[in-house]
Amino acid sequence: MTVPITRRKVVVALAGAAAAWPLAARAQQGGRLRRIGVLVPADENDPLANAPLSAFTQALAGLGWTDGRNVRMELRWRGGDINRIRALAQELVGLQPDIILALGARATAALQRETRTIRSSLRARAIPSSAASS
Repeated sequence: MTVPITRRKVVVALAGAAAAWPLAARAQQGGRLRRIGVLVPADENDPLANAPLSAFTQALAGLGWTDGRNVRMELRWRGGDINRIRALAQELVGLQPDIILALGARATAALQRETRTIRSSLRARAIPSSAASS
């Protein structure tokens, strides 16, 4: 049994393939493993700290970036010691990542004291789900 292919189906298929090419090319980035530093001023079991990190990881995956495949995420958690944030910022800067994501004002301030050369650090703040829905 043969299935007739209309001109419209061919055009739609080609357009879909052409739209996907730039995404695949961006995700490959010449085979170089990109490094993203992440400084989190909280404990790694804190759900409010994990929410923006999870959203960031999902957004990267949507763009074709996968931890361990074409990007390496260097996570640093402050834990319970508030004085560790500066040491962790120094450690991340020493790794020379392509960009650093700082979650919160303290992490951002610590990174700004340590570097002006690594691509702009970002500031994110978690919004509790109860506040987001109201």
